[in-house]
Amino acid sequence: MFLRVQRDEIIEGLQKSANIIPAKTGAAFLRTIWLKCEDGRLNIMSTDSNLEFCGSYPAQIQEEGLAGIQGRAFYELVRKLPSGELIIKTDADKQNVLVEQGARKYKLPVNDEEWFQKFSSFPDEGTVFWSGDFLHEIIDKIAYCISDEDSMEAIACIYFARAKNGDKAIEVCGLNGHQFAMIKFVNDDIFEMLPEEGVLIQKKYLAELKKWLTADEIELNISDKRLFFRTGDQQETFSLPLSYYQYPNYNNFLSKLGEEGVSRLSFNRAEMINSLDRISIFNTDSNRCTHFMLQPGELVLYSQGQETGTATESMESQFSGDLERIAFPTKNLIEILNHFSSQTVEMVLTGGEAPCGITGTDDADYQVIVMPMMIQEETYYTEEDA
Repeated sequence: MFLRVQRDEIIEGLQKSANIIPAKTGAAFLRTIWLKCEDGRLNIMSTDSNLEFCGSYPAQIQEEGLAGIQGRAFYELVRKLPSGELIIKTDADKQNVLVEQGARKYKLPVNDEEWFQKFSSFPDEGTVFWSGDFLHEIIDKIAYCISDEDSMEAIACIYFARAKNGDKAIEVCGLNGHQFAMIKFVNDDIFEMLPEEGVLIQKKYLAELKKWLTADEIELNISDKRLFFRTGDQQETFSLPLSYYQYPNYNNFLSKLGEEGVSRLSFNRAEMINSLDRISIFNTDSNRCTHFMLQPGELVLYSQGQETGTATESMESQFSGDLERIAFPTKNLIEILNHFSSQTVEMVLTGGEAPCGITGTDDADYQVIVMPMMIQEETYYTEEDA
């Protein structure tokens, strides 16, 4: 292998490649970045056995070949070099990769070529173009409501599914047992691409997907086992495995929001966040909620901690219904409200211990459901599962 390449042409690809490989743990072949020279391109590849990254960059190839090197070390080396041309080649015995830039010379040992495993190819047929920026926004609005426990199977995944109401909308959902978030959007091509049972992606893969995404247009495709993303210029491909679990029927608790007899509360979102932030000072490990005292025209917020004292605030609101009191985990509610952009937010309260729906006037396609906290005594509460 012998090539010349501009450092700035490959540094971003090396960073993305290094991001998905283990830093120190795991098998050595999983800590490898593979360099493959062919057809006038330098291909940079890495995998953690689940995620796969492939990038293809222009280079002057003098000798084609394949070499695997310790990924983090190679990335850090190139990152710390200045802009300019790099010469990358294997030595005569193909035991080392030599990196040269002017008077700078470095030698890195080559990993066994037998460790190389074929990477999944992007399926070109039926590809769909999509906004990388919009996908990033969807992940941000949903991921915090997904369970962090892999053992929770389906609810440790983000779920993309066809809406059941016949409008060709896609529903993207996240659930963790006490919170649920859903965003809807319309895209005929993605609707047709999705399998009938939907698509599940484990939460643990979303952080790396977000790092790879840019605001530019991307290509999307699905095989039987993997979900593929590719940059619009077809230079980089990122793929991840699909999960196959049965996602809970969230329409059961969504339907409760439309039943008769629900209470409705609307308020200024920024004012509520500021109030809850102050009230959270008075929360403790055993009392981490804020009580809502509900009455027309005024909402009273209240919290008490045996060691911290008492906090009471009131704010203007619009309320209708029979519910008099409800309690929510303070920090969870702050996090939820921070994912809305609307000035005015509405809560649909189905009962003191039943699902509460949250929507915003300017967030028409986004809603969150949160479970209230059971009020057992004056200062003792336990959280109800969805």
